[in-house]
Amino acid sequence: MLIEKREASGLTQTELAARLGEYQSFVARLESGQRRVDVVEFIDLAKILGFDPSAAIKKLAAEPN
Repeated sequence: MLIEKREASGLTQTELAARLGEYQSFVARLESGQRRVDVVEFIDLAKILGFDPSAAIKKLAAEPN
């Protein structure tokens, strides 16, 4: 989902990382699933990428594992 939202916003991993105050490798680890996203980071990502965090969580919760 994060890759989809980032690409839809027209940002590269490097640009998103800069807005988060992180390195590009941080974004790469999030997108690959090597690192989990905590709640605060998720809200920051939602603000930067322009999506509703509540709706995204509901959608993710409804998806089968």
